[in-house]
Amino acid sequence: MIRRELWFGLSFMALIVVGAGSVLLSADTITNGHLGLLMLSLVVVAIMLGFPTAFTLMGMGMLFTWLAYDRDWHRTLDLMVQSAFKTMANDVLIAVPLFVFMGYLVERANLIESLFKSLHLALARLPGALAVATLVTCTIFATATGIVGAVVTLMGLLALPAMLRGGYSVPLAAGAITAGGCLGILIPPSVLLIVYGATAGVSVVQLYAGAFFPGLMLASLYVLYVILIAWLKPQWAPPLSMAERVVPLPPLSQRLADSPAAHAVVGLLKGRRNAGVPFSHVLRQLGIVAMPGVIFLLLAAFSYKAVTTVEAQARYDIEEIGAVRSAPSEGGLQEPPAEGGLAEPPQEGGLQEPPSEGQAAEPAPSTPTPAPAPALAEPSAATPGAVEGGAEAATVRPAPTWWWVTFAVFGAMVALFYLFLSFARLEIFKMLLASFFPLVLLIMSVLGSIVLGLATPTEAAAMGALGGMLLAAAYRRLNLTVLKESMFLTAKTSAMVCWLFVGSAIFSAAFALLGGQALVEEWVLGMNLTKVEFLILSQVIIFLLGWPLEWTEIIVIFMPIFIPLLDNFGVDPLFFGLLVALNLQTAFLSPPVAMAAFYLKGVSPPHVTLNQIFLGMLPFMGIQVLAIVLLYVWPQIGLWLPQLLYK
Repeated sequence: MIRRELWFGLSFMALIVVGAGSVLLSADTITNGHLGLLMLSLVVVAIMLGFPTAFTLMGMGMLFTWLAYDRDWHRTLDLMVQSAFKTMANDVLIAVPLFVFMGYLVERANLIESLFKSLHLALARLPGALAVATLVTCTIFATATGIVGAVVTLMGLLALPAMLRGGYSVPLAAGAITAGGCLGILIPPSVLLIVYGATAGVSVVQLYAGAFFPGLMLASLYVLYVILIAWLKPQWAPPLSMAERVVPLPPLSQRLADSPAAHAVVGLLKGRRNAGVPFSHVLRQLGIVAMPGVIFLLLAAFSYKAVTTVEAQARYDIEEIGAVRSAPSEGGLQEPPAEGGLAEPPQEGGLQEPPSEGQAAEPAPSTPTPAPAPALAEPSAATPGAVEGGAEAATVRPAPTWWWVTFAVFGAMVALFYLFLSFARLEIFKMLLASFFPLVLLIMSVLGSIVLGLATPTEAAAMGALGGMLLAAAYRRLNLTVLKESMFLTAKTSAMVCWLFVGSAIFSAAFALLGGQALVEEWVLGMNLTKVEFLILSQVIIFLLGWPLEWTEIIVIFMPIFIPLLDNFGVDPLFFGLLVALNLQTAFLSPPVAMAAFYLKGVSPPHVTLNQIFLGMLPFMGIQVLAIVLLYVWPQIGLWLPQLLYK
């Protein structure tokens, strides 16, 4: 192994010497732009040979900056220091170690075993129940951790033996684990989105909001594929036997139920007082049973009030601006009057703000007076909550269609829950309550605070790190050893990301200084591509780069090349980032690198080969391509939520 690495190192050094020598000998015929492309090629070759990405970027950037500055070391070192300082001053990067720390703490809270067990019992009636439970567990755990290696490794230890014992096909089992584990790249709180946002200058908050539905769409496509395959090929995913579906009831519940299939609500309401069951136990069980209905009603009430209530002052501002803009004037459309400018004369009985200092009572001759706005003074019976006596109030509007659809869907789910709630299903629900809902609460508190604008990503990451510690403590997993391991792995991962950013900043500065970016832009624009053709070309290039390179290298090296081209084709950087995040799922699933395959192989039984794992990943790569196509055809899948929240 040492000789092989030494051979690769000597070969690469010889390549650098030959390349630099040829550049210097032909300096009259090669422009600085070609030097930049040579630097890019050498960086890719060095990374494929196994050299550290961050230090390769820094070394190449400094060497070629020195050539661009006519061998002036002072200016080269100044550029390096300025690039490093600019990167380290980026506040967004503070969220990286905090989210990573939260992920490692949640991983060590050992929730995944109970979560997987409860989910595969809850989904036992679906075709391919074990694989579906694996994908759902990976989705939830990827959302809580965002660490691909941790999720794939843990699910390989837990779910792969269970699926193999159940007679599952090795490629299908391996594909479900590797594809589900890679969802942490896309689903918030994804470190990739933070890195892309810092590289492209896009709001991480909007990226998180935009990636939410594409991530759920991709996970849903995975689940649908597994169900379809298990239905068409039942020998690849045999159903669970009746013995594996049995849920043992605790002694007190056995006294209340004639059988595990008895309806839980009826049995609890009867009470079976002669069975010797304490009344406090019955009340606790009824409280657990009533929890979904109470939560649904509270969420429905608060969301209905939020979507139907409009502040009166905001309504008046909108109507006044619309009236001013629609008023005919000699000079065309007029902007609403600024503070200190012309004011409309007060209407009789109407609502008017007191004139501020400096407002003119009469309009100036050179400025046309806007037409009076529609009278807003008299509140009508049709607008409850209107304004009286000059005080601000709120008006009510009908609930939008999407709210009613959501209300109907979740209402039907709650109704079905109570309709088929047996004592056995109640025990499964209690298992989910202990393993699933703490994670959901942590995820919703972190992502909800970011998406709703209650906290910045850094503040939410700090809250998530604290939540991870509390969760580990609640499950009695928080000790000095766990803290030391989590902090060490966090420092290691964060250092890698930060050094990558420093190397990327130096490399990008050298590439732009040499004119490589201008050369690439001139070449792309010279092809006379349409917007669709440019997006297809860029996504194909990123897809191919995902074979030899990891997502970190693609983001820090190639995104600074693609981002400046977006304005020329009218592409939104937020939408482009969502396409890239979906596309970079392939970086962990595509050979020959396919880190997810190597993570799984490291914990698999000896008879599971890499070829079987690669074969199982190929259909899921096709699903990823389908998800990219769906997102491009219907971009509102990713843009609807950011536009709704931040318009």
